[in-house]
Amino acid sequence: MKPISKIVVLGGGTGLSVLLRGLKSFPVDITAIVTVADDGGSSGRLRKDYDMPPPGDVRNVLAALSEVEPLVERLFQHRFTTGDGITGHSLGNLLLAAMHDITGDFVMGIRELSKVLNVRGQVLPAANKSVILNAEYEDGSFITGESKIPLRNKRIKRVFLTPDHIEPLEASVNAINEADLIVVGPGSLYTSILPNLLVGGIRDAVLKSTVPRVYVCNAMTQKGETNHFSASDHVQALIDHVGEKIVDVVIVNNEIIPEEFLELYREEGAEQVTCDMDRLKSFGFKIISDNIIQYGTLVRHDAKRVSELLLSLLG
Repeated sequence: MKPISKIVVLGGGTGLSVLLRGLKSFPVDITAIVTVADDGGSSGRLRKDYDMPPPGDVRNVLAALSEVEPLVERLFQHRFTTGDGITGHSLGNLLLAAMHDITGDFVMGIRELSKVLNVRGQVLPAANKSVILNAEYEDGSFITGESKIPLRNKRIKRVFLTPDHIEPLEASVNAINEADLIVVGPGSLYTSILPNLLVGGIRDAVLKSTVPRVYVCNAMTQKGETNHFSASDHVQALIDHVGEKIVDVVIVNNEIIPEEFLELYREEGAEQVTCDMDRLKSFGFKIISDNIIQYGTLVRHDAKRVSELLLSLLG
């Protein structure tokens, strides 16, 4: 019998969760490596109060990979809107904080909660401690804190982590070393994707890997983060921060998004990421351009189609 292929996906935020919901419907072994740089909202409060990594991105990924009744998933994702002290917190974040408190270890808490949620695959933080994300803007100014970076609405020159040396989670490095396919994105480029790759041991493991490494490019820009970015601008930012050999394949949307959706995004200061093929090809990577979008309330990646494209890269 053919062994099940191991796929590692690095990222955070909504983009990662959408992709994982598609991947889990295929017979593959999934490991999601999630950023621990979030410092806003419920995650930021719990991070400070319990001296723990922020749980929000981990919670969303656990929900995406869970195989439980829809009502249980809704319960896990439920966010309290009233109540002294719990307003703004989601139940899943509180459960992760409780498991961290009980076990004394964030990763062990994730593992135990994964059993309760019947999670397909494993969810691992890039590091077992919180990290601080900083940004330098092109005008020479700096900001500290992941949640604050987009608020300045300036062009970002670079992001970096503090402290300078961050020990990667050994299990995350091992998962990358054992992977048959490594996927980066989709998700917020500077605040969800790069924080994983800026952890030294994670970056080195990805750079040394000989299996296909794929970047799934965002379909829409993000205000304050990737204003007016083309697909090649996204790839250039990855190269500038991590190195020229960070990926082998780029998957990019080539469909023109209908005007009614674009109008909604313009109100939020976002626009379609243009598929500038000539510059994309100049990097020397394999480019897969396809219709990978589905429409609902928002523009999202078609998780099933993207998953099929990813699986086609497994020899």
